[in-house]
Amino acid sequence: MKKLLNFQTYLPVLFGLGSAVLLLGAWWTVSLLTNNEIPNPVSTWAVFSEMLATPFYDYGPNDKGIGNQLFSSLIRVFSGFGAGSLLAIPLGLLIGSSKTAFRLINPIVQILRPVSPLAWFPLGLLAFKAAEGATVFIIFVTSLWPTLINTAFGVASIPQDHKNVAKAFGFSRWKYIIKVIIPYALPHIITGLRLSIGVAWMVIVAGEMLSGGVGIGFFVWDSWNALSLEKILSAILIIGTVGLLLDKGFDWLQKRFAFS
Repeated sequence: MKKLLNFQTYLPVLFGLGSAVLLLGAWWTVSLLTNNEIPNPVSTWAVFSEMLATPFYDYGPNDKGIGNQLFSSLIRVFSGFGAGSLLAIPLGLLIGSSKTAFRLINPIVQILRPVSPLAWFPLGLLAFKAAEGATVFIIFVTSLWPTLINTAFGVASIPQDHKNVAKAFGFSRWKYIIKVIIPYALPHIITGLRLSIGVAWMVIVAGEMLSGGVGIGFFVWDSWNALSLEKILSAILIIGTVGLLLDKGFDWLQKRFAFS
């Protein structure tokens, strides 16, 4: 039994290694099929290791290390994501707890939710007069919907028994929100936040390609202009790894606050 438990402890590591082997195998196969037009893992690693050797150098506006590029992107992502969450959570609580609010606001949500992030970019430029503000704006707009919808669903799913108990104890509106609505809806809210941070991290690449300047998206576009596919693939690996870490962080929160 003890050996079985020890084996299960190492299962996540083994599956992780298996996934890495599959990815590298597929990558190498594609490289061979394209006659190395797509760089193989070895040549990409050589460039990637050079990038990691000096990640924070700064030789001017268009020549910065990958660490600086990544840090700039993360600041934009968390700025837009944070602002979107501050709007989405209260609005989701309102929509989920009021049928009138749901009927008024839900059609607007369903109209705006499918709009492409890039379609919002010109409006962001018009509003903020700067590409930096426009990039944060499109992250704000596109990342708020998963949190809003999941929050509203969590609140609307509160069992009638919970509501009856709150009425029996004479809870005030504020106490009802604190003691019933938020604790019950919290796992749904975290699920929404987890989805939203994934959306925000995907949108930042496209936004920075349009806005230019500094950021991981601009780095990908600049590497394409320089015909450095190794740098593009290295950036894709970094984007994927950071996205995985962000998802794992919210997955931990989700399990921490899951229903017992």
